[in-house]
Amino acid sequence: MSSPRRVHVEAKPGDRSLFLQSEINADAAPLHLVLEPGIHRCGGVRLRSNVTLELAKGAELHFIPDYEAYAGNSVSVVAEESDRGMLVASGASNIAITGAGRIFGDGAGAFIVGEDADMGTLRAQKLRPRVIVLEDCRDVRIEGISIEDAPLWTMHLVGCENVHVEGVFVDNNRRMPNTDGIVIDGCRNVLIVRSEFRTADDGIVLKTTRRPDGSLTGACENITARDCLIESHSCALKIGTESFAPFRSISFEDIRIEKSNRGLGIFSRDGGLVDGVRFARITLDCHETPAGFWGSGEAVTINTIERRPEEGPAGRVTNITIEDVTGSMEGAINLVAEHPGGISGVVLRRVALRQLPGRFGTGLAYDIRPTPADRFDRFEEENASGRVNAWRFGPDGRIIGLIDYPGGMPAVFAKDIEGLVMEDVTIDRPEALPQGWNAQAVVLV
Repeated sequence: MSSPRRVHVEAKPGDRSLFLQSEINADAAPLHLVLEPGIHRCGGVRLRSNVTLELAKGAELHFIPDYEAYAGNSVSVVAEESDRGMLVASGASNIAITGAGRIFGDGAGAFIVGEDADMGTLRAQKLRPRVIVLEDCRDVRIEGISIEDAPLWTMHLVGCENVHVEGVFVDNNRRMPNTDGIVIDGCRNVLIVRSEFRTADDGIVLKTTRRPDGSLTGACENITARDCLIESHSCALKIGTESFAPFRSISFEDIRIEKSNRGLGIFSRDGGLVDGVRFARITLDCHETPAGFWGSGEAVTINTIERRPEEGPAGRVTNITIEDVTGSMEGAINLVAEHPGGISGVVLRRVALRQLPGRFGTGLAYDIRPTPADRFDRFEEENASGRVNAWRFGPDGRIIGLIDYPGGMPAVFAKDIEGLVMEDVTIDRPEALPQGWNAQAVVLV
């Protein structure tokens, strides 16, 4: 391949979308586009094959805070009812987004309509763009950049192969809904290293989704994340809930989780098998969050629930290893299968945690959302009792999907789990148990 054409772009006032896109589309030859220090404002930008977009140190890419500015950047996978991204590529190969510069999404500044003080969240606009969406791309590198204040999912990689993410820093508003750090959706051969994700929603999350036309993004296979730091008000390291195709050979290693709600999570809902997941050398700092965030301050949660019983059972979860985990939690370790055999072969090895009381009391119940009862496609939005796709209240006034532990909150709760192995597991609990705690540390149902 010939050396790339190198273009340096000076920071200038105004919308630079057309200029940047014209440089990208000028020819099909390899291109290295460098944004020089200063502020660059633009709407949607679409990358092609053999393009490197570099944000030099001091460069700031500010995306226009208007959903209509991304009408030409539609993608085939819908996220939270949105089909648009700020920076996208489809079917491209050998692409890179690099540099020491920063990308700003203006999520909490321009894409909110208020706040819900009771639930602890901002109220976001219905339609918001994702920041980066790469679909069916090959040989992808995302390195060094910072992304701040995403309106929706920060990075969404769909059906991609051979992806390297390194030294990326994500810092989103901790009250802004649906601002996942990085979503790996039906991808193969992905490595995420030495990166930091701080956000209100999931940190690193793997999904296998179904497109609006019924096709699947595909299986998630050979995914590794290591040497990362996560802060999440939802789940720091997560598989699911979208799980139409299998997950195989997944590894999370040497991760520090700070000021998060859930630590490690696997959520099977849609029929895809989860087989072969390893969490190793994880440090946890799990706290309860207000009820508007999913989770209950738990260090580990694995559950299977049939989201659409009319379409068949949720996929089995098997061969899960969780080892060398330390830290604290304000909830419990909970493993819940809707039916016997739904979860099997779980190994907890060398786990040493402190279990502490939380200030909200949400840890006293375990959270199995989403369930068929709170599926948002069963409700008209104007009749919803809570934020769409977050919470709904039942006739009893409680949030649907929060289930009281029988006899109070234990340290470890396992329901209908086959082949559970616990080796060198110690949970340090208060000598005088708080109200609502179970005297039994381990409850097997």
